[in-house]
Amino acid sequence: MTFTKTILPNSLRVVTVPMADNPSVTVLVMVEAGSKYETKEINGLSHFLEHMVFKGTPKRPKAIDISRELDSIGANYNAFTSQEFTGYYAKADKKHFDAILDIVSDMYLHPLFPEAEIQKEKGVIIEEIRMYNDLPQRKVQEDFSALLFGDQPAGWSVLGPEENIRAFSRENFIKYRASHYVASATTVVVAGNINEKDTLEKIQKAFAEVSIGAKEGKKPVVENQKKQEIKTIFKDTDQTHIVIGMRTFSLFDVRMPAMLVLSTLLGSGMSSRLFSKMRDELGICYYVGASHDVSTDHGNIAISAGVDNSRVEQGIKGILSECVRLKNEKVSPEELKKVKEYIAGTTMLGLETSDARAEYYGFQELLKKKVENPEEMIQKVQKITAEDIQDLAREFFTNEKLNMAVLGKFKDPAIFQSYFEI
Repeated sequence: MTFTKTILPNSLRVVTVPMADNPSVTVLVMVEAGSKYETKEINGLSHFLEHMVFKGTPKRPKAIDISRELDSIGANYNAFTSQEFTGYYAKADKKHFDAILDIVSDMYLHPLFPEAEIQKEKGVIIEEIRMYNDLPQRKVQEDFSALLFGDQPAGWSVLGPEENIRAFSRENFIKYRASHYVASATTVVVAGNINEKDTLEKIQKAFAEVSIGAKEGKKPVVENQKKQEIKTIFKDTDQTHIVIGMRTFSLFDVRMPAMLVLSTLLGSGMSSRLFSKMRDELGICYYVGASHDVSTDHGNIAISAGVDNSRVEQGIKGILSECVRLKNEKVSPEELKKVKEYIAGTTMLGLETSDARAEYYGFQELLKKKVENPEEMIQKVQKITAEDIQDLAREFFTNEKLNMAVLGKFKDPAIFQSYFEI
């Protein structure tokens, strides 16, 4: 895969990714603004601001003006907010590139933040918060993050608490945007059937008015775990949802490829160890998986599963037994090869579309300030050995690093203490 990275004189970063045989084009704008850049008093503002960007600009005064224009060309468009970044994108037929670039850049650069729309959107976001709180698989993940990192931005919800949402004013949005939506913190990615030279010229013109102000930073994550931790969230459910995990390291760590192999081996695909153990052998759950979540200054590996209320102990022991197995036994050459090929195959399949490719390159440039082709990542994965996997398991799969969030009909964490060990 090929790409070109350009830093414009105003510090705006641009990544163009040509895809000659692709009929579509995606314009993605990403900015270093997420919940880790918030204080407790404004937690949730990054996500709320993302919503408000769609509510009108001087050129397109109402939300319907933006959505109608994008719908009229059959565009796929949306936005997303995480702990470290916010992204806005539109994807359309290649012939509509000029239109989606104009709309996305207009939204990003010139949001109006109408007071009446802010008040209406408060209700929308509060219902979004309540919707996710009613989804146990989502709720237990948020509680797991809170357990790991506590009362600091890495442990807060991206959506924020309801009381913050109700309190936000137009001034909050204007001040926050001025502090973060600046050229040096912004990356524009265009992927698809494009001419790179022509595209770069159009981006430079479209983003000529981007702010060149100073960017506010974020506080580093504080790590202070001394012993294993368990958190219970009582909910009257037919199923108990479990997340077990450990703090690891940031995306800059040289062991990232090895942890990708380890987490994939544990819980990605129907032949993964956890799937084989929990579904094929024990018949104890419908969903189970493992993932390694990383950011610029922290990371964690998490194993998630939903089990019958009467089989929680068996489920927890089943998950932990696979972690212990990785510590005690080296992965066979056959299984290691299978996992590496799985990573290579799913990585390339996941980059077939212009929007997926735009997000892949945008994430790397925004957070790492360095773009790595997927082929380079796959080459690093191919070099991982069974010893590398066992070393990681022995370092991180320890009792003092263990954490578990349990959502279901349990109130006392102490009931798990006797067998929650590795």
